Amino acid sequence: MSDKARTLFDALDLDRDGTLTRTEVIAALRAKGPTLAAQGVIPVWGVGGADDSSALFDAADQNGDRVLTFEEFAAVVDRRFGW
Repeated sequence: MSDKARTLFDALDLDRDGTLTRTEVIAALRAKGPTLAAQGVIPVWGVGGADDSSALFDAADQNGDRVLTFEEFAAVVDRRFGW
């Protein structure tokens, strides 16, 4: 798992509970996405709308419990962003 995945996960974990919900991912990417891209945390093309954020969430939620652990999240973003 990459350090970039950890940085992004922590930035998206708005309530700091160690997991991500769909609402958190959508809200955090909407609010923080451009800044995260400018800082090099995510590629510019990785900042999308609510549908893109929801699709990212769905791809990562391997067990279907509607909550992402860091491991689920990192497996997808490391592959998708080429980390």
